Amino acid sequence: MDRPREQWGTRAGFLFAAIGSAVGLGNIWRFPKEAYDNGGGAFMVPYLIALLSAGIPLLIFEYAVGHRYRASAPRAMRRLGRPAAFVGWWQVAICFFIATYYAVILAWSVRYIGFSLDKRWGDDPASFFQKDFLHVSDTPALLGAYVPGVLWPLIGIWIVTLGVLALGVKRGIELANRIFIPLLVVLFGILVVRALFLPGAADGLNALFSPDWSAITDGEVWRSAYGQIFFSLSVGFGIMVTYSSYLKRKADLTGSALVAGFANSAFEILAGIGVFATLGFMALQAQLPVSEVVQGGTGLAFIAFPQIISEISGGSALFGVLFFGSLLIAGVTSLISIVQVIVAAVEDRTGLGRVPAVLAVGGLTAVVSIAFYPTENGLYILDSVDHFINAYGIVLAALAAIVVATYVLRRLPLLQRHVDAVSSFRVGRTWQVLLGVVTPIMLIWMSVDSLIGEFEENYSGYSTDFLLAAGWGVAGLALLFGVGMSLLPDRGADAYRPDEDSETKEVSA
Repeated sequence: MDRPREQWGTRAGFLFAAIGSAVGLGNIWRFPKEAYDNGGGAFMVPYLIALLSAGIPLLIFEYAVGHRYRASAPRAMRRLGRPAAFVGWWQVAICFFIATYYAVILAWSVRYIGFSLDKRWGDDPASFFQKDFLHVSDTPALLGAYVPGVLWPLIGIWIVTLGVLALGVKRGIELANRIFIPLLVVLFGILVVRALFLPGAADGLNALFSPDWSAITDGEVWRSAYGQIFFSLSVGFGIMVTYSSYLKRKADLTGSALVAGFANSAFEILAGIGVFATLGFMALQAQLPVSEVVQGGTGLAFIAFPQIISEISGGSALFGVLFFGSLLIAGVTSLISIVQVIVAAVEDRTGLGRVPAVLAVGGLTAVVSIAFYPTENGLYILDSVDHFINAYGIVLAALAAIVVATYVLRRLPLLQRHVDAVSSFRVGRTWQVLLGVVTPIMLIWMSVDSLIGEFEENYSGYSTDFLLAAGWGVAGLALLFGVGMSLLPDRGADAYRPDEDSETKEVSA
């Protein structure tokens, strides 16, 4: 029999945690470039359509599974139907691999907060980042010498993350997000205001928001819009299944999904304003068009922004602290949610208490993170694992969950009744069509498009041997782990036999 399950203290606490998970590094360094590359202001049309037609329906699906079956991702998916069990464990493995490298980027951010005070990167931030700071080797490999400058802050990140998780859902995760999310909004809001007063900021904003309406007829723009929504909402990881399992029996699932979805998008737009106002300043200083200074990912954060900070005449140190502090806070709230998926799964499967589960599972994740990434080859490994686990882990796991629930188990009508019984507004059959037809089509399109590019050219020009180990191998191992774990008996899940409508009648009474 299951132990009494922890619960969020309030609905607001759940929303802070859900928003904290969704708002991460990708909101700051991925969305602005995606919008700029895909029609500028016109990109907001497919972006909003993608949010409403796929992002929020998928978010509601994960909320429904977690809330109805009140368990971690693996056990909730198994209770949904045994054929879906492998998806939950697949997501646990995905979260494990993501957590190992996500923490490393946060460790970089910690160091760069300090570097901002004296502009230690000098006149060449790119060379400093790759050679002086990370000591990147000339060729990719799995092992390399340790880089102490990354090792110690990485250990600190893991101590904070595991400490929050050890305190539990209400006293740890909820409380941390109640502090971190308002702090993030304040810090990033100050940064955006400062950026708007930089010379050239208007040029940067014009470059971002000037609409290219012809882009709307380009299929790749729509694929990019759905991809951005999918990757920024924390769906497909098992996070929202896990988080919603701690909700009280009466919970507004559709209202919560709308709040979390639009809050995430609002922060992305805010990030776009701050980033492009700053890039406009950079373009003016270099006497270049904005198009030639646009970057995304680590290049934007750890190369372009340090260069910009060096050129700001007043308050540059504060600007740097605000930017890298925002990266750190956004990343920590996401990392906590990622590791919680693993911890919850082990708690359910083994019956371990909270603290032992955090120490065992979180400790193992931290050890793997510390063993591979703060090395001369860490940047190569991170880049490869991130690409393959996202493209062939998260996307395919979400696709598998939808296909199994919709076409194998035919559970969408049951989940719809559950959502309608507890929510502020009914989703009706429209939700089933969006989730069962529109979302799978877009996920398949994204996967096929990515695979075509993969076969045309090795990712980032890496050797096939390296990609087989740190790319395809990692993605394949996550899937094999999911299938293998699903074949093992799970008495707690197998003994769960709710009447199809008894729970919905109970909560709606």
